[in-house]
Order: sequence, then structure tokens, then C-alpha cells
Amino acid sequence: MTNTKYIFVIGGVMSSVGKGVASASIGKILQARGFEVTIMKIDPYINVDAGTMNPTEHGEVFVTEDGDETDQDIGNYERFLEKNILSTNYMTTGRVYKEVIQRERNLEYGGKCVEVVPHIPEEVIARIKTAAKKTKSDIVIIEVGGTVGEYQNVLFLEAARMLKLKHPNDVQFVLVSYLPIPAKVGEMKTKPTQHAVRSLNSAGIQPDFIICRSEQSIDNKRREKLATFCGISPRAAISCPDADSIYEVPLIFQKEKLGEQILEKFNLKLSKSDMKKWQNLVRRIKRVRKKVKIAVVGKYFGTGDFTLADSYISVIEAAKHAAWVNGVVPEMTWVDSGDYEKDLRKVRELSKYDGVIVPGGFGTRGIEGIIKAIKYVRENNIPYLGLCYGMQLATIEFARNAAKIRNATTTEIDAEAKHQVIHIMPEQEKKLLKQDYGGTMRLGAWQCKLRRNTKAQKAYGKSVISERHRHRHEFNNAYRAKLEKAGLKISGTSPDNHIVEIIELEDHPFFIGVQFHPEFKSRPLDPHPLYVAFMKACLKKK
Repeated sequence: MTNTKYIFVIGGVMSSVGKGVASASIGKILQARGFEVTIMKIDPYINVDAGTMNPTEHGEVFVTEDGDETDQDIGNYERFLEKNILSTNYMTTGRVYKEVIQRERNLEYGGKCVEVVPHIPEEVIARIKTAAKKTKSDIVIIEVGGTVGEYQNVLFLEAARMLKLKHPNDVQFVLVSYLPIPAKVGEMKTKPTQHAVRSLNSAGIQPDFIICRSEQSIDNKRREKLATFCGISPRAAISCPDADSIYEVPLIFQKEKLGEQILEKFNLKLSKSDMKKWQNLVRRIKRVRKKVKIAVVGKYFGTGDFTLADSYISVIEAAKHAAWVNGVVPEMTWVDSGDYEKDLRKVRELSKYDGVIVPGGFGTRGIEGIIKAIKYVRENNIPYLGLCYGMQLATIEFARNAAKIRNATTTEIDAEAKHQVIHIMPEQEKKLLKQDYGGTMRLGAWQCKLRRNTKAQKAYGKSVISERHRHRHEFNNAYRAKLEKAGLKISGTSPDNHIVEIIELEDHPFFIGVQFHPEFKSRPLDPHPLYVAFMKACLKKK
């Protein structure tokens, strides 16, 4: 193929209708036809990366192999395409402006007056082309965050328009829009989508396809209406009703012949599609009936009167992947650790679960409640998986109640405490003194050496692993000997044996805490071994 092809995915009507899953699914069906595909995300925030964004507003911070803190949609891209997506594929408004300003300071514009247009859109286009080149992709899919009509998106839409102008046969636009069915009306409405298309037209863009998100499949009458008022062919209105699993979406798109239509428009060869493994996955998901009950004890759950599961989306997906391969489906329950601080007796409710996960997090809110929960599951032989902060808090709980180190804590909670069994990493302390916060944690993939014949080593089936990290604090080695003597097994460390990466208990059905985030490397067709081992233990308890 001579020219790289570009597909922009833009949202209409409202957010959270599944642009990320739609982008990943388009990538999957094109990949299944033999094309090299990559996917990019444009976040319209001034933040330079997602690391400083509020998880209850923005969702999970997904960490890439090369240590970039990105939007959760990058995780979807990796899970669907079954390959790593690196930092070149993620940009924010802040990142783009920062680069343009730095180049201006370096006189790289040759003394020109640097303007918002065209220089910002040109930087966006340059980043898209760089990602295409580095990934050696035939097709680049670019998801534009937010929805059309928002002020924050204007410059990214302008970049898309300019790219289309330069390469008219190599650029397509997909609008992912919501078609409501008001309960009191009982009819699917296209008018909000028509308005979204008009907004897109005002930015100089005409959609090639409209992915019609709704509770139900779109009918022919609605297709004809969208064709008439939005300037597309009826078959370019792609039906995408609510599905039980996001992994069904590529098969829905395949049935709607979306891949074929995209390739026809690009004048590309229509090669045979191979979705056999994906079809088998979806069949397995649909067959599973038996449930395991998992409590996720944490704090990034509440947003007003609603629960935001997006804060831990990779944890949820990794649990699903591992459960499906074990022939079960996870029934996840969000447990606010603050409830255990108000009423200690409530912690007994954990006895009705087959397993407990404590995911990553930061700060002091709800921490004592999590420690109470960990104590309960440790003493009552309930399978436990602690992730990052979940490993650190498990260390604190063990230090307090098993090793009898009174008032053991972490620097993050009390910087003046006597027994900081978890403390700040020396290089991190220097960064914080300089107020160097953004993108400075221990990030990305790091190697870990596993101790032989431990639960962790048996789960992985190898002696050296590589996992992704996101933390500033670590296990304090001054307490290592005392905690080991009390029964805490250190089953994984950095290759130099300095950083404790994995802790576990030998006389427990499953009690493992890891300093890293294994969920970031889990794939639906390749579940993470630690999650698989955890699910096996949950199933055994059940």
C-alpha cells in the first residue's frame, strides 16, 4: 500500500456512548483482514497527560509499556488489537500546546508569528503521521475525545479537516452517535444525531459512516431518515445496539459490513476476514453461567449519586478474562472502604464473597477501612489480590496485626510516623521536593525476579517477568527481615533484589499483593496468569 489511510472517530449527542470500543472494534475488523492497524487517542484536556486527571471524572489512568500515563481507551485498543500501544499514540491539548510553545522558544518556526491556526492543527497532524510511521501502520484510527460541538474539540476537528484536504482519498470520518428511545414515546429518535452531523458539517467535515448507538437495533426507516438528512448512504448507518459484552461489537460491525465498506471507500483490496478466535471468545462468554462473587474494596467509586466503574476498568476486564477461561463469570461488587471506617462490623459482609480485590489508589481517604478489610480476608482465608496500593496496605496490615509492629503505616499517610513499613522511594522524594509531580512516578514496564516454588512463580510459570508500574512508594527494606520472620513471604523483587515487588502468604488459599498493575497486560484471548490463579482460588472457595 502506497499511502497510509486515516479514520477519525468522533462522538455525537453525548459522551460515554462507546467511541473507544467503536474505535477498537473498527481496528479489530480491519486487522482481521490482514491490515496493520494502530489506534490513537486525542484527549481535549489541558493536562499534559492523564496522570493528573481526577479518576472519578476521567476514569482510569492506563499506563503504557513505555511509561506514559494515558486515557483508559488506550487499554481498550491494546485488549482488542492484542498488542502494545505506546506513548506516540496519545496526545492531549496540553501536550500539543507545550510542544508548539517549546518549538517557538527554540526558534524552530524561523521567526514566524506562531498562531493557533494553522500551527496547532499542523502539530496534531505531525503527531498522527509520526505514530503511523513508528508503528508502520497501513491504517491509523484516531479517536477524538468528547463530542462534536464542544469548544475543546475545534482544533482537532480542524486538523482532521486539513488532513482530508491534503489527502482526500486517504481520510474517512466515523460519527458515533446516540439515538434515544424515550420511554414515554417508544420510538427511536434521529433528530439529535441530525444536529450532531450539522455541527460536524459546520467544522467542514462530512461523516462517511454513522455508528448508531442505541438500546435496540436501528430499523430501515431510521436508516433512510439518516441518509436523507445526514448525507450518507442508508447502509452507512451502522446499527450498534447495546450488547452484553463489549467484545461482541467487532462481530456486530462485521455483520453490518462496516469493514467492507471502509475498504471499498479507500479502494483497498477486500481480503478474507479471519475472526475465528474472536468468535470463539464471544461464544465462550455467552455460554458461561456459573458466577464467582468478587468484592472490589476501594474508594474511586462515587460520582454524585452514581457509581463510576471506569476508575478501575482494566481491573474489571482482567477479572472477566481470567474468569471466562476458568468457565465462570465474575459478579463484581463495589465496596466503599469508608463504610468500614464508620462501622467495623460491616466488614463481616466480606464472608459472602468468593474473593476480594484491593486495586491501586492514592491518598489517605478510606485507607483504614481497606486495612480492616484486608485483616478480615487474611484471617478468614478469603482469596485476596492486592494491586499496587493494595499490596502496600496488605504489608501494613500484616505488620500491625501479625508482626505486632504497632502503628505501622506508610509515609503517604503519616510522614512523621515511627514505623513507616512503606516509604517513599529516594529518587521520588527528590522530585517531590522540587514539586515535580507530572509524569515522574516509577512508570512503565520493569523486570521482576520471582522466588522459586512460590504461588506467584507457579502462577507465571517462569522466573523473570515484566510488569507495568505506577507508584512513588515502596516496601521499606528496614522491616524486611522482621516481616519475613513473622510469615510474610517476599516472592518477587527487582533483579537487584532491592525493590519488593510481590508479597504472599504461604498458609493461605490465595493471598498475593503486587507492587505493579498486572491488569494492564491482560487480554481477552490471553488472560493474565495472576488473575487466572486468583480466579481458580475463588472458584475453589466457592
